[in-house]
Amino acid sequence: MHWNRLLSRVRPGLPYLHPANEARTDFQRDFDRIVFSSAFRRLQDKTQVFPLAQSDYVRTRLTHSLEVSSVGRSLGTMVGDSVIKRHGLKSVYPQDFGAIVAAASLAHDIGNPPFGHAGEDAIRLWFTASATGQAVLDSLTEAERQDFLRFEGNAQGFRIITRLQSPDNPGGMQLTCATLGTFTKYPCASWLPAEPPAGSAFKKFGFYRDDADLFAEVAGQLGLEPVLPGAWSRHPLAYLVEAADDICYRIIDVEDAFRLQQLPFEQVRDLLLPLTGEAHRAERKMAHITRSKEKIEYLRAKAIGAIIDQVHQCFMQHEDAILAGALPGELLDIIPAAGAMRALKDCGENQVYVSRPVIEVEAAGFEVLAGLLEAFVTTVNDLAVHGANASPKSRMLVYLMPEQFAGPGRCPAADPYRRVLAITDFVSGMTDSYAVALFKKLTGMSLPTA
Repeated sequence: MHWNRLLSRVRPGLPYLHPANEARTDFQRDFDRIVFSSAFRRLQDKTQVFPLAQSDYVRTRLTHSLEVSSVGRSLGTMVGDSVIKRHGLKSVYPQDFGAIVAAASLAHDIGNPPFGHAGEDAIRLWFTASATGQAVLDSLTEAERQDFLRFEGNAQGFRIITRLQSPDNPGGMQLTCATLGTFTKYPCASWLPAEPPAGSAFKKFGFYRDDADLFAEVAGQLGLEPVLPGAWSRHPLAYLVEAADDICYRIIDVEDAFRLQQLPFEQVRDLLLPLTGEAHRAERKMAHITRSKEKIEYLRAKAIGAIIDQVHQCFMQHEDAILAGALPGELLDIIPAAGAMRALKDCGENQVYVSRPVIEVEAAGFEVLAGLLEAFVTTVNDLAVHGANASPKSRMLVYLMPEQFAGPGRCPAADPYRRVLAITDFVSGMTDSYAVALFKKLTGMSLPTA
């Protein structure tokens, strides 16, 4: 793969390029389009770790995405400076790399359903655990079935930025191919004709069958290396998005857990100190900081800065393998501080993500999302099959759905795959609070007031 193609400014659906000498670059435009999108705003009420948290300190998906974008910009700019010097690239600047990674990082969680990763599990489970879901699967091809059985927030995110947000535009938000490729950490479909190579790029999938042609267009523009029909090598900058996300959630999730008294100060301190690379200097600095909260904030900042430097160096050491599509693992697994970063991940999985407040709300999320899917899939299937003879309940419930998801004139699509996909679009796009409120109304647990 070659950097000049990988930095393509082409926008799917847009037949022209903006002049290169404008004050805002194409990649800065990408960032701005994401910031001002309604899909991005909804992340303010979507779970990061602690669902429906009452504390005003705890991060949501919105604040997490902003932090990942900040780290991604630093990583991209540093790598861009090194790549430009190494390859003598012309008419491209380190800030272009930084803007691409920042934009892709900003959108990296835009497809997450309510209740975070538990929401993904809840949607997958409904298709196998309910009679309605199983009936849907029986009507689909194998490739279509896998889109639902393996429902994936990353693929939903690609769908949002290329189709659902600004649906009247070909290409949706019409982001550049460089940003779309960098966004797609898993450049493959849910169903492939053969087993893909081992590695982090293929452990999940990045686009639905309905969006496969568009991703193929993006991959062609970027010159991504084909691996199998329906699968390509990662865009090199996607490794930086992955690293920025992992740096933030591993380090910051334990900080949030400390603030909510889920983890003691001493444990969080001992997890973060080794990441700073200057433990003795950090301890001397902390001796002059009065409150535990500020001590952890200081360690978090020092740790993030040190790991950014290590990831930059690691990327440049492995650049040839990355450009050849031959780096199977993640950058954080091969940096000097890999062991300390794994300790953070283990703490999150074994103590933070299984704490009682998290589990209680996520368990309720299974019931909420299952109830919404049952109601709305039943509604559109009834209307698609029976039309005007559909049940009164279906003819009523369809008006609770935006026409974008119910179908033109609130007539659902004849194709079962596309009409059920529209329902997962609708339900997965809800915020946590809206999903709970709508579920309560549908089940009669709360009633709207006049």
